[in-house]
Amino acid sequence: MIKDKKVVVVLPAYNAALTLEKTYNEIPFDIVDDVVLVDDCSKDNTIEVAKKIGIKHIIQHDRNKGYGGNQKTCYDTALKLGADIVIMLHPDYQYTPKLIHSMAYLIANEVYPVVLGSRILGGGALKGGMPLYKYVFNRFLTLTQNIIIWQKLSEYHTGYRAFSREVLEKINYHANSDDFVFDNQMLSQIFYAGFEIAEITCPTKYFPEASSINFRRSVKYGLGVLKTSIIHRLNKWGILHSEIYKIKK
Repeated sequence: MIKDKKVVVVLPAYNAALTLEKTYNEIPFDIVDDVVLVDDCSKDNTIEVAKKIGIKHIIQHDRNKGYGGNQKTCYDTALKLGADIVIMLHPDYQYTPKLIHSMAYLIANEVYPVVLGSRILGGGALKGGMPLYKYVFNRFLTLTQNIIIWQKLSEYHTGYRAFSREVLEKINYHANSDDFVFDNQMLSQIFYAGFEIAEITCPTKYFPEASSINFRRSVKYGLGVLKTSIIHRLNKWGILHSEIYKIKK
């Protein structure tokens, strides 16, 4: 705990057997109270590895629900466990667990309610091996989103995120897509609800075992991101009244 706030790390897993243990071993258990692994119907032995290394809270989907669907289960479970701070960490070891301290303390000390680990700040993305086309894609989408929704993030596409309980209880993340665009919709909802988002520099690693989407799915994701930003702006102008922006009481 930090200042009597319970910290829960959630691991949305899919075929993460080769990297799960390495990721888990670097989680700072001096502040982390619980770890939740949600396996999205992996084809490898992710579940067996999770049990071997001692993860207590393991949930296995009986069918693949998608990246967004996996996160919905992650956050629901963390909130049921009484989490005050929830940190999403990919178990593919692309993001270092060593930043959990920094991210959690910003929330625990009520500096920011949401913290992102940015691969762009400090030039970590290209240094870590991000393919050039993905880097260019990332920069273009981020610039476009900042213009459309009137915000200023270094990137909207990182999978390393920390949230206060208040944020997760207020936004309607269940109304979001079950696909990869879920991440983007969530940030849009957070801004729409009036929360601020902090970013810290995050090194990243690209290697064969790390998860990544192919070019075709990247294009689909990009179009979904642009659609999300436009819908955000239309809701701000009062032209649309989308379900995903309904604030929970």
